Amino acid sequence: MLTRWEPFGGIRQRGDVFSELTRMQEEMNRFFDDFFGEQRRGLTEGAWLPAVDVSETDAEFVVRAELPGMTQENIEINVQDNILTLKGEKKQEKKEEKENFHRLERSYGSFSRSFTLPAGVKPEDIKASFKDGVLEVTMPKTEEARPKKIAITAGS
Repeated sequence: MLTRWEPFGGIRQRGDVFSELTRMQEEMNRFFDDFFGEQRRGLTEGAWLPAVDVSETDAEFVVRAELPGMTQENIEINVQDNILTLKGEKKQEKKEEKENFHRLERSYGSFSRSFTLPAGVKPEDIKASFKDGVLEVTMPKTEEARPKKIAITAGS
């Protein structure tokens, strides 16, 4: 019987390489989701994930999400148990005339993205704006969380 050592699964009999690669990809996805603090929900048919940037300045954290073709009425933002959740639904345009599509690449359906709030953010101070298909969520830092400049005095 031929056995080989698998770095993530111990010693195993020679098996399906494709299933092992799939398992390794799932492990890496779980690792990165845990590392970056993102809470992913199970994706259902028609679900999509908008691209999101998270940045930080001395005064605030900012989340920007690309939501082309949506209006602010189709977007919901919640904060609960120190988790910021962006939800919405992008509806497909319907035309009465019969069209023969040769390629469909635009995404439609509902989405949900959740992020753990960084330390030093007060949920009641979070603000959001929506312009040109980009949602911007601003989370000001508390005074205690902001960096403090310390003056240097001449020694005696």
